[in-house]
Amino acid sequence: MTSTGPKTLFEKIWDTHRIDTGTSGAGLVAIDRVFLHERTGAAALKSMAAAGRPVRDPARVFAVMDHIVDTRIGRGDGTLMEGGSAFITETRAAAKAAGITLFDVNDPDQGITHVISPELGIVLPGVTLVAPDSHTCTQGALGALAWGIGSSEAEHAMATGTLRIEKPKTMRVTFTGQLAPGVTAKDMALALIAAHGAGGGAGHAVEFAGEAVEALDIEARMTLCNMATEFSAMAGFIAPDAKTFEYLAGRRYAPANFEDPYWQTLSTDDGATFDTEIVIDAASLAPMVSWGTSPQHSMPIDGAVPQGPQRAHQYIDLAPGAAMLGTPIDVAFVGSCTNARLSDLRRAAALVKGHKVADSIKKAMVVPGSSSVKRAAEAEGLDTIFTEAGFEWRASGCSLCFFAGGERFPEGSRTISSTNRNFEGRQGPGIRTHIASPETVIASAVAGVIADPRELAKESAQ
Repeated sequence: MTSTGPKTLFEKIWDTHRIDTGTSGAGLVAIDRVFLHERTGAAALKSMAAAGRPVRDPARVFAVMDHIVDTRIGRGDGTLMEGGSAFITETRAAAKAAGITLFDVNDPDQGITHVISPELGIVLPGVTLVAPDSHTCTQGALGALAWGIGSSEAEHAMATGTLRIEKPKTMRVTFTGQLAPGVTAKDMALALIAAHGAGGGAGHAVEFAGEAVEALDIEARMTLCNMATEFSAMAGFIAPDAKTFEYLAGRRYAPANFEDPYWQTLSTDDGATFDTEIVIDAASLAPMVSWGTSPQHSMPIDGAVPQGPQRAHQYIDLAPGAAMLGTPIDVAFVGSCTNARLSDLRRAAALVKGHKVADSIKKAMVVPGSSSVKRAAEAEGLDTIFTEAGFEWRASGCSLCFFAGGERFPEGSRTISSTNRNFEGRQGPGIRTHIASPETVIASAVAGVIADPRELAKESAQ
């Protein structure tokens, strides 16, 4: 049944796309976009072909090489992962056979799914978009309902243009006030998850709102929505505003204009109610860093490690009460679908300019989120700033965010990383990962220990 009275943004998108609703609360929902990557794309497309099911509307389906492809400069189909090349070549062949758009290994628009979809205007306010990747919720920053699915669901969406899903509950997370200097969208997300748990958003579609959210630029909003999956939310999204439409203007798949009154309806009505409300004072937040084996194991950088699960303390090798500041690190990594956009790299480069990576660091690298980001960063000289400081400059991809592409850090390394997960072995067997903002990664790389980016900013300003 269609909602009546004041509606949330989620309810508006749901009602617009709902085809029917079963008695169990599940709804058959129209899907506007499907995005595949080479880790699962070939399997879904080949399975459909074997069953004799064509892609219903190839113009709505896209694929990219991002998960297994190497990030080494000059890469091709070869990968460090044994058998990894097959994922690439089979996805290429299957995409061609299905007639869908593919952003291949060295395509100028290649990049991480959730980076290139907004860059190209594939995701738009009010659309439904699915991909077999848990961080698809990133794209909700543009006012879309975007969520991760499995390969069999991707087949169904491509074959029918629909999916049957359980209607989630609604949640609004409101960040009041303004962020202090040196505090970022990544810190907002980690503070939320630390306070309410990694399961705090389970079963909910989460709308981020409030003065601090409205003040974020679009790429920072993507960072916030990206972490909604670490909160166990079905989706995370932000109502589109003038910034959204300005960001999308002129992008390849975006409309020529957003003058249609429909675009202006995409916000939560006054008086609409949510199943759950959370309010956080943005002004009270500090740079955050994870200490354990879940994003909920995060804390203000200048605090002491809290009491947590014994296994988490053992794995990360930090005892309760230990200071986070000053913890030695071996690897510094800036990249991933969370924090590898041009604005992230600009802030990181501005902070590291004139400094050097500490001699104790075994490896420091920057992996742009897309080939477009890489070119733009190089045009601005950001790559030179990073390499002169001691960072390795890479091509775009996912393979150093998680251990899938065969690339890895030195055995037993403690990593400070701008990625989204710090699970055991996420960046390789035995690798202990602390997740944080790019600014915290840079400050820690320069110091050789986990360091407060606000202090490096003060030093750089002098």
